[in-house]
Amino acid sequence: MAEGKISKKFALYPPKSMLGALGLKEGEKVRYKIEKGKLIIEPIQDPLSLALKIRKWNKTSVKELERVRRDAK
Repeated sequence: MAEGKISKKFALYPPKSMLGALGLKEGEKVRYKIEKGKLIIEPIQDPLSLALKIRKWNKTSVKELERVRRDAK
């Protein structure tokens, strides 16, 4: 657990160690919600970044995608 202050413009500055533990970097988005009188901050996963990080289980070529698209018409 860590403590901090609220700045004049109501900005919150969590410790870098906490942000690092969540895998957050500058510019990434978070979601705020209030539960039972407590402020909860959750990282919002960027779909593209998430897709690049996950293990790939199949390969598809552009030709295969075009064939599927043609067959769907």
